[in-house]
Amino acid sequence: MYLIDTHTHIYDHQFSLDRNETVQRALEAGVKMMLLPNVDASTIAPMLELHEQYPDCTRVMMGLQPEEVKEDYKEVLSLMEKELERPIYKGIGEVGLDFYWDATFERQQLDAFETQLDWAKQLGLPLSIHCRNAFDKMVKILEHKQDGGLRGIMHCFTGTEEEANVYLELGFHLGLGGVTTYKNCGVKDFLPRLPLDRIVLETDAPYLSPVPCRGKRNEPAFLVHTAQKIAEILQMPVEDFGNITTANAQALFSI
Repeated sequence: MYLIDTHTHIYDHQFSLDRNETVQRALEAGVKMMLLPNVDASTIAPMLELHEQYPDCTRVMMGLQPEEVKEDYKEVLSLMEKELERPIYKGIGEVGLDFYWDATFERQQLDAFETQLDWAKQLGLPLSIHCRNAFDKMVKILEHKQDGGLRGIMHCFTGTEEEANVYLELGFHLGLGGVTTYKNCGVKDFLPRLPLDRIVLETDAPYLSPVPCRGKRNEPAFLVHTAQKIAEILQMPVEDFGNITTANAQALFSI
Protein backbone atom coordinates (compact mmCIF):
# COMPACT_ATOMS: atom_id res chain seq x y z
CA MET A 1 0.00 0.00 0.00
CA TYR A 2 1.26 3.48 -0.92
CA LEU A 3 -0.14 6.27 1.28
CA ILE A 4 0.55 10.00 1.26
CA ASP A 5 0.40 12.02 4.48
CA THR A 6 -0.72 15.38 3.11
CA HIS A 7 -0.10 17.29 6.36
CA THR A 8 2.59 16.43 8.90
CA HIS A 9 4.90 18.51 11.08
CA ILE A 10 7.65 15.95 11.74
CA TYR A 11 10.25 18.71 11.67
CA ASP A 12 8.72 19.79 15.01
CA HIS A 13 10.86 19.66 18.17
CA GLN A 14 8.69 16.80 19.48
CA PHE A 15 10.55 14.56 17.00
CA SER A 16 14.04 15.80 17.84
CA LEU A 17 15.08 12.52 19.50
CA ASP A 18 13.75 10.09 16.88
CA ARG A 19 13.10 11.99 13.66
CA ASN A 20 15.00 9.57 11.44
CA GLU A 21 13.28 6.60 13.06
CA THR A 22 9.93 8.33 12.54
CA VAL A 23 10.60 8.61 8.81
CA GLN A 24 11.67 4.97 8.63
CA ARG A 25 8.55 3.80 10.49
CA ALA A 26 6.43 5.77 8.04
CA LEU A 27 8.11 4.21 5.01
CA GLU A 28 7.81 0.72 6.50
CA ALA A 29 4.10 1.30 7.17
CA GLY A 30 3.52 2.25 3.51
CA VAL A 31 3.45 6.03 3.96
CA LYS A 32 5.83 6.79 1.09
CA MET A 33 5.36 10.56 0.84
CA MET A 34 4.96 13.23 3.54
CA LEU A 35 3.93 16.82 2.83
CA LEU A 36 5.36 19.34 5.29
CA PRO A 37 3.35 22.55 5.81
CA ASN A 38 5.17 25.50 7.35
CA VAL A 39 3.95 27.21 10.55
CA ASP A 40 5.86 30.48 11.07
CA ALA A 41 9.24 32.11 10.40
CA SER A 42 11.02 29.88 12.93
CA THR A 43 9.91 26.61 11.32
CA ILE A 44 11.25 27.31 7.81
CA ALA A 45 14.83 26.21 8.55
CA PRO A 46 14.02 22.90 10.32
CA MET A 47 11.42 22.06 7.68
CA LEU A 48 13.88 22.62 4.83
CA GLU A 49 16.60 20.74 6.67
CA LEU A 50 14.35 17.68 6.92
CA HIS A 51 13.39 17.96 3.24
CA GLU A 52 17.06 18.16 2.23
CA GLN A 53 17.74 15.05 4.28
CA TYR A 54 14.81 13.13 2.75
CA PRO A 55 14.20 14.66 -0.70
CA ASP A 56 12.56 11.51 -2.10
CA CYS A 57 9.81 11.12 0.49
CA THR A 58 9.05 14.70 1.61
CA ARG A 59 7.67 17.80 -0.08
CA VAL A 60 7.39 21.29 1.44
CA MET A 61 4.79 24.07 1.59
CA MET A 62 5.14 27.69 2.61
CA GLY A 63 2.65 29.65 4.68
CA LEU A 64 1.86 31.43 7.94
CA GLN A 65 -0.40 29.42 10.23
CA PRO A 66 -3.31 31.56 11.52
CA GLU A 67 -2.55 31.09 15.22
CA GLU A 68 0.92 32.53 14.55
CA VAL A 69 -0.38 35.76 12.98
CA LYS A 70 0.80 38.58 15.28
CA GLU A 71 1.61 42.31 15.02
CA ASP A 72 4.61 41.59 12.78
CA TYR A 73 2.66 39.44 10.30
CA LYS A 74 3.43 41.68 7.32
CA GLU A 75 7.17 41.32 7.85
CA VAL A 76 6.77 37.55 8.20
CA LEU A 77 4.67 37.37 5.03
CA SER A 78 7.28 39.41 3.17
CA LEU A 79 9.95 36.91 4.20
CA MET A 80 7.77 34.01 3.09
CA GLU A 81 6.90 35.62 -0.23
CA LYS A 82 10.63 35.95 -0.93
CA GLU A 83 11.12 32.29 0.05
CA LEU A 84 8.43 31.27 -2.46
CA GLU A 85 10.68 32.46 -5.30
CA ARG A 86 12.47 29.14 -4.84
CA PRO A 87 10.91 26.39 -6.98
CA ILE A 88 10.91 23.73 -4.25
CA TYR A 89 7.49 24.56 -2.81
CA LYS A 90 4.52 22.36 -3.73
CA GLY A 91 1.81 24.26 -1.88
CA ILE A 92 0.78 27.27 0.20
CA GLY A 93 0.23 26.18 3.75
CA GLU A 94 -0.58 26.02 6.51
CA VAL A 95 -2.86 29.05 6.14
CA GLY A 96 -6.37 29.93 7.27
CA LEU A 97 -8.41 31.34 10.15
CA ASP A 98 -8.54 30.30 13.80
CA PHE A 99 -10.61 32.12 16.40
CA TYR A 100 -10.89 29.23 18.85
CA TRP A 101 -8.74 30.57 21.68
CA ASP A 102 -8.32 34.19 20.75
CA ALA A 103 -9.68 36.68 18.22
CA THR A 104 -7.26 39.48 19.14
CA PHE A 105 -5.66 39.44 15.71
CA GLU A 106 -8.80 38.76 13.68
CA ARG A 107 -8.22 41.64 11.27
CA GLN A 108 -4.62 40.57 10.74
CA GLN A 109 -5.62 36.93 10.26
CA LEU A 110 -8.16 37.90 7.61
CA ASP A 111 -5.62 40.02 5.77
CA ALA A 112 -2.89 37.37 5.98
CA PHE A 113 -5.28 34.72 4.69
CA GLU A 114 -6.35 36.79 1.70
CA THR A 115 -2.71 37.63 0.89
CA GLN A 116 -1.77 33.95 0.89
CA LEU A 117 -4.77 33.00 -1.23
CA ASP A 118 -3.45 35.50 -3.77
CA TRP A 119 -0.05 33.79 -3.69
CA ALA A 120 -1.71 30.46 -4.43
CA LYS A 121 -3.45 31.92 -7.46
CA GLN A 122 -0.37 33.74 -8.73
CA LEU A 123 1.87 30.69 -8.38
CA GLY A 124 -0.70 28.07 -9.36
CA LEU A 125 -0.15 26.16 -6.11
CA PRO A 126 -2.67 24.23 -3.98
CA LEU A 127 -3.50 25.34 -0.44
CA SER A 128 -3.57 23.60 2.91
CA ILE A 129 -6.26 25.50 4.82
CA HIS A 130 -6.82 25.49 8.58
CA CYS A 131 -10.26 26.62 9.78
CA ARG A 132 -11.39 26.61 13.41
CA ASN A 133 -14.33 28.60 14.78
CA ALA A 134 -14.33 30.62 11.56
CA PHE A 135 -16.51 28.80 9.01
CA ASP A 136 -18.71 31.75 7.97
CA LYS A 137 -15.80 34.18 7.59
CA MET A 138 -13.76 31.51 5.80
CA VAL A 139 -16.47 30.77 3.26
CA LYS A 140 -17.15 34.45 2.60
CA ILE A 141 -13.49 34.99 1.68
CA LEU A 142 -13.22 31.81 -0.39
CA GLU A 143 -16.37 32.64 -2.32
CA HIS A 144 -15.02 36.11 -3.03
CA LYS A 145 -11.58 34.86 -4.09
CA GLN A 146 -12.56 31.71 -6.00
CA ASP A 147 -12.32 32.42 -9.71
CA GLY A 148 -11.30 28.91 -10.66
CA GLY A 149 -7.72 29.54 -9.58
CA LEU A 150 -8.02 28.24 -6.01
CA ARG A 151 -7.64 24.56 -5.10
CA GLY A 152 -6.39 22.65 -2.13
CA ILE A 153 -7.32 20.89 1.08
CA MET A 154 -9.53 21.81 4.00
CA HIS A 155 -7.05 20.46 6.51
CA CYS A 156 -8.33 18.33 9.40
CA PHE A 157 -11.94 18.53 8.27
CA THR A 158 -14.32 17.67 11.12
CA GLY A 159 -17.39 19.70 10.17
CA THR A 160 -20.95 18.89 9.17
CA GLU A 161 -22.16 17.42 5.90
CA GLU A 162 -23.47 20.84 4.92
CA GLU A 163 -20.05 22.40 5.53
CA ALA A 164 -18.37 19.61 3.59
CA ASN A 165 -20.64 20.26 0.63
CA VAL A 166 -19.87 24.00 0.71
CA TYR A 167 -16.13 23.30 0.54
CA LEU A 168 -16.60 20.69 -2.19
CA GLU A 169 -18.68 23.13 -4.25
CA LEU A 170 -15.88 25.68 -3.84
CA GLY A 171 -13.51 23.16 -5.44
CA PHE A 172 -11.61 21.93 -2.39
CA HIS A 173 -10.61 18.50 -1.14
CA LEU A 174 -11.27 17.32 2.41
CA GLY A 175 -8.31 16.27 4.53
CA LEU A 176 -9.31 13.43 6.86
CA GLY A 177 -7.11 12.47 9.77
CA GLY A 178 -7.12 10.86 13.18
CA VAL A 179 -10.22 12.69 14.40
CA THR A 180 -12.25 10.69 11.86
CA THR A 181 -11.55 7.57 13.95
CA TYR A 182 -12.95 9.12 17.16
CA LYS A 183 -16.25 7.87 18.51
CA ASN A 184 -17.90 11.31 18.56
CA CYS A 185 -16.78 12.43 15.09
CA GLY A 186 -19.86 13.10 12.97
CA VAL A 187 -17.98 12.85 9.66
CA LYS A 188 -18.30 9.05 9.84
CA ASP A 189 -22.08 9.38 9.41
CA PHE A 190 -21.84 10.93 5.96
CA LEU A 191 -18.52 9.50 4.73
CA PRO A 192 -20.28 7.20 2.21
CA ARG A 193 -21.86 10.28 0.59
CA LEU A 194 -18.56 12.10 0.03
CA PRO A 195 -16.98 11.90 -3.44
CA LEU A 196 -13.97 9.59 -3.21
CA ASP A 197 -11.98 11.69 -5.65
CA ARG A 198 -12.03 14.62 -3.21
CA ILE A 199 -10.67 12.87 -0.11
CA VAL A 200 -7.03 12.92 1.00
CA LEU A 201 -5.42 11.56 4.15
CA GLU A 202 -3.31 13.36 6.75
CA THR A 203 -2.00 13.00 10.29
CA ASP A 204 -1.27 16.57 11.48
CA ALA A 205 1.52 14.88 13.45
CA PRO A 206 2.44 15.35 16.27
CA TYR A 207 -1.22 16.13 17.01
CA LEU A 208 -4.55 14.24 16.80
CA SER A 209 -3.43 10.61 16.93
CA PRO A 210 -6.00 8.13 15.59
CA VAL A 211 -7.57 5.29 17.53
CA PRO A 212 -5.87 3.04 18.74
CA CYS A 213 -2.99 5.47 19.34
CA ARG A 214 -4.86 8.27 21.14
CA GLY A 215 -2.81 9.79 23.89
CA LYS A 216 0.45 9.13 22.05
CA ARG A 217 2.39 11.58 19.92
CA ASN A 218 1.02 11.24 16.39
CA GLU A 219 3.32 10.28 13.51
CA PRO A 220 2.91 9.48 9.80
CA ALA A 221 3.05 5.69 10.34
CA PHE A 222 -0.26 5.98 12.21
CA LEU A 223 -1.97 7.11 8.99
CA VAL A 224 -2.62 3.43 8.30
CA HIS A 225 -5.13 3.34 11.18
CA THR A 226 -7.11 6.22 9.70
CA ALA A 227 -7.09 4.62 6.25
CA GLN A 228 -8.27 1.31 7.70
CA LYS A 229 -11.12 2.91 9.67
CA ILE A 230 -12.42 4.92 6.71
CA ALA A 231 -12.13 1.95 4.35
CA GLU A 232 -14.09 -0.13 6.86
CA ILE A 233 -16.88 2.47 6.96
CA LEU A 234 -16.90 2.63 3.15
CA GLN A 235 -16.91 -1.17 2.97
CA MET A 236 -13.99 -1.33 0.58
CA PRO A 237 -10.48 -2.84 0.73
CA VAL A 238 -8.04 -0.50 2.47
CA GLU A 239 -5.59 -0.93 -0.42
CA ASP A 240 -8.18 0.41 -2.86
CA PHE A 241 -9.04 3.34 -0.63
CA GLY A 242 -5.37 4.09 -0.05
CA ASN A 243 -4.65 4.05 -3.78
CA ILE A 244 -7.52 6.47 -4.46
CA THR A 245 -6.43 8.99 -1.83
CA THR A 246 -2.82 8.74 -3.01
CA ALA A 247 -3.85 9.45 -6.60
CA ASN A 248 -5.90 12.43 -5.37
CA ALA A 249 -2.92 13.88 -3.49
CA GLN A 250 -0.53 13.26 -6.38
CA ALA A 251 -2.83 15.08 -8.81
CA LEU A 252 -3.46 17.99 -6.41
CA PHE A 253 0.19 18.61 -5.55
CA SER A 254 1.72 17.51 -8.88
CA ILE A 255 3.93 14.90 -7.23
